[in-house]
Amino acid sequence: MSHAPVHPHDTRLAQGWHELRPALRHRHGWPERVSLVALDVAAFAAGLRLAHALFTRLTFDDPTLVTLPQFTAFGALLGTQVGVMAVVFFLGQMYHLPRGTSRVDLAVYVLRAVSIGVILTFALTTFLFPDLAYARRLPFYDWATTLACVMGLRLAHRAIWGALWRAGWARARVLIVGAGAAGQDLITRIHRRPELGYAIVGLVDDTPARSKARGVPIVGRTSELGTLVDVHHVDEVIIAMPEASRQALIGLISQVQREGVSIRMLPDVFQLMAGELQISALDGLPLLSVRDVALRGWRQTLKRGFDVVVSVAILIGLAPLMVLLGILIKLESPGPAFYVQERMGLDARPFPMLKFRSMRIGAEAASGAVWARRDDPRRTRVGRFMREHNLDELPQFINVLLGHMSIVGPRPERPEFVSEFRRHMPRYMERHREKGGITGWAQVNGLRGNTSIEARTQYDLYYIENWSLLLDVKIILKTVLSGFHDPNAY
Repeated sequence: MSHAPVHPHDTRLAQGWHELRPALRHRHGWPERVSLVALDVAAFAAGLRLAHALFTRLTFDDPTLVTLPQFTAFGALLGTQVGVMAVVFFLGQMYHLPRGTSRVDLAVYVLRAVSIGVILTFALTTFLFPDLAYARRLPFYDWATTLACVMGLRLAHRAIWGALWRAGWARARVLIVGAGAAGQDLITRIHRRPELGYAIVGLVDDTPARSKARGVPIVGRTSELGTLVDVHHVDEVIIAMPEASRQALIGLISQVQREGVSIRMLPDVFQLMAGELQISALDGLPLLSVRDVALRGWRQTLKRGFDVVVSVAILIGLAPLMVLLGILIKLESPGPAFYVQERMGLDARPFPMLKFRSMRIGAEAASGAVWARRDDPRRTRVGRFMREHNLDELPQFINVLLGHMSIVGPRPERPEFVSEFRRHMPRYMERHREKGGITGWAQVNGLRGNTSIEARTQYDLYYIENWSLLLDVKIILKTVLSGFHDPNAY
């Protein structure tokens, strides 16, 4: 049977389609992005309209204030706001935020973009339309209402698309390179968050006699990465090989870049633990420092003042709840309501950490110091409820007030565990250069309880070397928004 000759025009079409397909691959998420732009534009317009209505209603009976014209006279201002806001949001990368961006981070980004946009809107309007009269307080109303509209519609947009992605619609196809511990942890996190819209199509790994990991099949070897991306119509490649050499990583990236897909990599342990490199000089000789700690001087004073104010407010506000928990503990089992446990704090000095007692008396008499485990039989019924919702840690605000701890910081460990971890964990003792915290950067990222000590240390050192009051507020808000519930709290 003879095959029909291939026409040169057909060959050119095939080649053109092959070259075009990577570009089209990037467009899989255009409905989500276009709908976000449309909602933002609606929010920009609605914010100004709501500001006008709110200002008119609140100042209607005050004859000393300038009366606003009808909203129909604000066409120039409305057009300026929509145009300026759109440019500010585009230049501010507001349409390229990662899908996993937290609500706290989103609020910060929106606050910054809206603030800049409102300032530029009214500055440009005053310059272009000097005859347009508006009350001086209108920009403040506009800032508040536009911020509320943008944030509200963006949260609604996230909820709707999260539901669609959870149902399996329009997910980004992800290929993970590396089936080791890092790759398996990545699989677990993606499966745990289906609302982020990622679908794992397979793993790429060179380990012989391995066909799958965590239920995900291994579809090929690293030398075939470029072909696999094309065959499986991959949208994003995540390289989870933190131990790979620089030369190997460059080879992998070069294969993927030719296919025109997004590339992300898990950093190696040293990168996360070293923090940001600081350049200093010794008599003109440049030196690199990797252990500079940000929390010193006035920063330390600011953090301490913040801790005192917040801890006093919480102890006063939650006093009835703490009294109730103490009564329930005493009613269920004999013994004290509080449990005092020695922990290692600032500069590795021990201190007595207070907790509500959640286990029966003498729970560690036979076993010694051990990690709590899921369905731990040593817990009381009240203790199980308290530990699942972190209520057993409320007395630690007394530790904060006394200066033993901070509200946010590395989680203090028991001396028995510290002596064990310091032997095999590089830079572990660096986390004791700051006070331990009730909550922390590691905890709000799911690293609590019997989880990886290496990963927790990485997050703790990142927090210490990148501290800011805004970061503390962000961690506290993430803790509150999680409902004080953690799947690793037991």
